[in-house]
Amino acid sequence: MRKGLLDILKGKFLVSGDAPKNWIFIIFTSFLAAVMIASSHGADSKVHRIAALNEEVKELRSQFIDGQTDVQKLKLESEILKTVGEDGLFPSETPPHKIRVKSAE
Repeated sequence: MRKGLLDILKGKFLVSGDAPKNWIFIIFTSFLAAVMIASSHGADSKVHRIAALNEEVKELRSQFIDGQTDVQKLKLESEILKTVGEDGLFPSETPPHKIRVKSAE
């Protein structure tokens, strides 16, 4: 057991008679490790991009709600009276009357 472990640590399996088989396996496992690392980096970058897009969505939603609040404020009667009051327009003091037209039949 000890001799086998020392042979592995010294690397004798890489120069022995069946070394090409061992080299092919080492190259294959190295390739698989590189593919796994690349896949992991791709997944991490996608996670970071999703987080950034979620933050952007929250910011845009906040801006939309702020704009909607401003529009609702501008639609208030008091705000409209202030705006048209600057131009010299004021609400009528007499209420409107219905005009009824009788048709001549």
